[in-house]
Amino acid sequence: MSVDLADDVRQAIAGVAASELLLVALDFDGTLSPLEDEPMDARMLPAARDAVNAVVAAPDTVVAFVSGRSLVDLRVIAEHDDASRVLLAGSHGAEFWIPGEGLQSHGEEEADVALRDALRAHAEAATAHLDGVWIEPKTFGFGVHTRRATAEAAAEANRLADEIVAAEAPHWRRRSGHNIVEFAFRHEGKDSAIAELRERVGATAVLFAGDDVTDEDALASLGADDLGVRVGDGPTAAAVRVPDIAALAELLTLLATERTRVRG
Repeated sequence: MSVDLADDVRQAIAGVAASELLLVALDFDGTLSPLEDEPMDARMLPAARDAVNAVVAAPDTVVAFVSGRSLVDLRVIAEHDDASRVLLAGSHGAEFWIPGEGLQSHGEEEADVALRDALRAHAEAATAHLDGVWIEPKTFGFGVHTRRATAEAAAEANRLADEIVAAEAPHWRRRSGHNIVEFAFRHEGKDSAIAELRERVGATAVLFAGDDVTDEDALASLGADDLGVRVGDGPTAAAVRVPDIAALAELLTLLATERTRVRG
């Protein structure tokens, strides 16, 4: 279905489409894929996939997925293989996949891994009695998923996890998102992921789109020549807002058309 993009959105796309080398960085869950009760069931909507493929094919344009997911899980849900031209930033920018190079990680110390495993086990044991709560293993920590839990069970799970981390790893970073609280021993964020990707590819401008609180660091970090897009409701630093994934797909399709016209 075609979505009518507002005139200001079209003008913003026309501006960033003229950039010499454009990095299009996209969150995944809630931005390209609907949020799922079972997180590993997430897949791009067909319209979003078609739009991403169109942007990948546009001249002088690099596409990256930037996610809080571990790189292993991100590759599964994005159906991403070694032949892909899409760059990946997983774990909020603590690990990357680069075409022709493969995995690039900021690394982890043995003591950090041991503490991660211990805290994850403690969180699993502490929340085992709460229906609908799932502790997600992550490369650099763990996540507390409460999408299928009652509000009371979710609040209790988050309280218990907060107590565990405060007592055993008060230096860890805490992030909250749609029905998830994440804890990690690395402190990278999507803002640092965008900065690293920008430098790596030599982008002269960045378009970043996201739908959640964890995307706001990246949106707030963008410069005057960049474009931030918020998908859905909520306070945002983005210059442009679209209502849903279908509208973002329309925006990306327009961007690909404009890039081909201007840079082709």
